[in-house]
Amino acid sequence: MSASTGRPVRRRTFVLGTAAAAGTAALSGTASAAAFGWSDDGSNYVVDTGADLVFKVSKSNGDLTSLSYRGTEYQGYGGMNSHIESGLGSSSVSIRQSGSTILISVAYGTLRHYYAARSGENNIYLWTNKADTSVSATRYILRVRKGLFLNDEPDSYTYTNSTIEASDVFAKSDGQTRSKHYSRLRVMDYDYIGWKTGSVGLWIVRSNHEKASGGPFYRSLLRHQSADGGGLYEILYYGQNQTEAQRFGLQGPYVIAFTDGGAPSSSLFPGTLTTSWADSLGMSGYVGAGGRGRVAGVGISGRNTAYPYTVGLANPTAQYWGSARASDGYFSIGGVLPGTYTLTVFKGELAVYTGSVTVTAGGTTTLNTIAIPSSNDPSNASAIWRIGDWNGTPSGFKNADLMTYAHPSDVRAASWTGNVVIGNNETAAFPCYLWKDVNSGILVYFRLTAAQAAAAHTLRIGVTTAYANGRPQVSVNGNWTSAIPSPPTQPNTRSLTNGSYRGNNHTFTYSVPASAWLTDSGQYNVLRIDVVSGSGTTGYLSAGTAIDAIDLLA
Repeated sequence: MSASTGRPVRRRTFVLGTAAAAGTAALSGTASAAAFGWSDDGSNYVVDTGADLVFKVSKSNGDLTSLSYRGTEYQGYGGMNSHIESGLGSSSVSIRQSGSTILISVAYGTLRHYYAARSGENNIYLWTNKADTSVSATRYILRVRKGLFLNDEPDSYTYTNSTIEASDVFAKSDGQTRSKHYSRLRVMDYDYIGWKTGSVGLWIVRSNHEKASGGPFYRSLLRHQSADGGGLYEILYYGQNQTEAQRFGLQGPYVIAFTDGGAPSSSLFPGTLTTSWADSLGMSGYVGAGGRGRVAGVGISGRNTAYPYTVGLANPTAQYWGSARASDGYFSIGGVLPGTYTLTVFKGELAVYTGSVTVTAGGTTTLNTIAIPSSNDPSNASAIWRIGDWNGTPSGFKNADLMTYAHPSDVRAASWTGNVVIGNNETAAFPCYLWKDVNSGILVYFRLTAAQAAAAHTLRIGVTTAYANGRPQVSVNGNWTSAIPSPPTQPNTRSLTNGSYRGNNHTFTYSVPASAWLTDSGQYNVLRIDVVSGSGTTGYLSAGTAIDAIDLLA
């Protein structure tokens, strides 16, 4: 019998997809849900939501030490609790109840962290206020006991398999790769992450990421599984492949939510969640709905309707984004902190327009139709040939889709080498990534008419990121070689091997003289693209770059 509940211990089997996992029994010492309220067990504040959820927060360091749902303990693995960062250490922790809300406040140096519970809900609302760099990254990790859920999705890994890079990329016996970095998803692509069985769902619903860095297209680790257990993350600044400086201030709420096995309620999603009940709680840095504004755009002209368009707002203290309506480009972005922002319109992930907008508390800033100049979209330039299209991503190139959830060495990847012939499915044949030590020197074959061969032309290579200052140097027909271009500013961490092609979009241009071309229109000209850099190591960690588009202008 369970010492705390008096109920018989039972075993359950949980299923996710086609994988089955042995469940665990309700643990002794786990309280059962009763009336809404809190107590002090000497080491922890114990909160009963009055529904099916009871949780504990350490009075000494603010760790989440227990997460009991319907009598089963979900929190913790490897002797570790759930917490902000890797645990804060000695902190000042307090609790108070205000009507149907209980708030636990954690103070650690300049950092403030909060847990809130609402009567009758199986949710925990969390806020984190990071004021400066005295705490390194900005993440919350929810550690979940082993055996409760199984996951073999791309963002999973296990310590028992072969390590192929650093200490966080692994190969299975069948040659497929796994890593906690391989989430597939950009921030704008998901509202929640987690696991479910036939009867229980455990989720983290993300915040609006207004104090995060990297914008709507940023990718980071979201969850993992190992032999010890699993982890769910809310990550605001991780330092991996970052394109922006950190932002500081209060971020939240993000929500730990239990369900009966379904998705969390959409009322918890960023953009729809309202927390007027938190307005009077006194959290440091909290700004309620009345202190925020909205930006609305009548439309966007000059779009290529084959692509989605996103509108982003960013300044040093906050970031927001919204999708432009496909029919006319209308957009509306709410919940914005007052201030002046750079407004960027993205075609796919390629910036094609920038402007400025000022937001006031309680007001809506309405913008007339934004006209994207034709010259701002490189796809509008007349080209003799083009590999891919200009959208800020390697989409359509060889292995591009796989690289958001696998290592380049994965058995599912097509060969990274092989030459390309214009007119013969050239985009699908061209690798999405080029490395100095793997496939540098790729050849592109193409013909020119006599008139085209009699003139100089501009060659453009667009990249989305680079590792170790990798950049393309080109030669034509062995009789002309470009200068080595200067490296653009790019993130200084791994990217190509940990599921992200997103850095700073950059276009290299090369002026190829007429003397470089073959005059026989029946012969193939040969373009050679090499990756050059004095940095990097070997293999897939040698200097490299990700391709957006390549074209030869008319």
